[in-house]
Formats: sequence, C-alpha cells, structure tokens
Amino acid sequence: MPKPWPLIRSTVDKSYSVFSVRTDTACCPRTGQEHDFYVLESPDWVNVIPLTPDEQVVMVRQYRHGTRDMCLEIPGGLAKPADSVEDAARRELLEETGYEANELIFLGSACPQPAILNNRSVTYLARNVRKVGAPQLDQTEDIEVVLVSLSDIPDLIRRREITNAMVILAFYWYFMGGQTQE
Repeated sequence: MPKPWPLIRSTVDKSYSVFSVRTDTACCPRTGQEHDFYVLESPDWVNVIPLTPDEQVVMVRQYRHGTRDMCLEIPGGLAKPADSVEDAARRELLEETGYEANELIFLGSACPQPAILNNRSVTYLARNVRKVGAPQLDQTEDIEVVLVSLSDIPDLIRRREITNAMVILAFYWYFMGGQTQE
C-alpha cells in the first residue's frame, strides 16, 4: 500500500505574481531514496456560474496565452491573500462582467493537478444575477461578455467550444448537483 513520502526539505525557488515554484525533496518510503519534486504554489482559483433569471449563463470570451487561443469561460480568477474564496468569486463576477448576485451557492471544489499544483478550484453558482455596471478589467484583461443559454452548455462542451478544464468541471458540479459540503 503506498504511503506518504517524508519531506526532507522544501525551498521556494522563484516567485512570480500568480505562482511560486517550490522544490520539495522527499524520501520514497519503498526505496529509501531521495527525489526532488517541483510544485507550483498558487492561491485557490474560483469560478462562478452566473445565471440570469431567464437561464442565461453570463460567460466571458478572452485570449489565453497558455494555449494562444480564444476561450469561452465563466468568470473566475485567483483568490487574493486577504480574500475568502467566496469574496474572490463575487469580485471576479463583478469585475469581469459587471453583474452581481445576492447569493452564491457552493457547488464543489477539486485539485486541478495535484502532481504539480498545490491549489484548489472552487465553484459557485450565482442565481438571478443582474447587470449593475460595466466590467472593470485589469490592464492584462481584454474580455467580451457573452450570454449563453444554459441548455446549450453541454453541446458547447461536446463541440469543444468550451475547452477550459476548470470550466468543464464547474458545469459538471452544476449538472451533477454539486458536492454535499464545502
């Protein structure tokens, strides 16, 4: 049966604005040998599925540098150190879309890539969102707000018009009824 690997040392190698690179040296319990592992430390990521009263999903279309392509996504972003994930979700919804929600409902959380990432992706549902202003974009954002019928989402995923894995996971939580606890 696999066992946790004892940590021998951990050092942060380099820090960037959205993540740090950490090297962990750990001992394999099976062989007793030491190995280095590289971890991207990053704050938790939040996603919001914003639904209008007529079941439209408020989505965003933006260029993503990792894939060098346009992506259709839901509002989301990194939680800041002083934020709760729910506060971050509210902030990202308002900043990226100009929409607001009275209530956020926790749908689920997961580890995006536990082999190399230390964070969680947390998803909230925002029902009956309403437009309260214009988006307030960061200098590194260029976003188009798009309303999409909720009933079209599964087909957009099948047709690969929605390709971001964390967005697909968010809709999984929505359509499967979410987790039972936060």
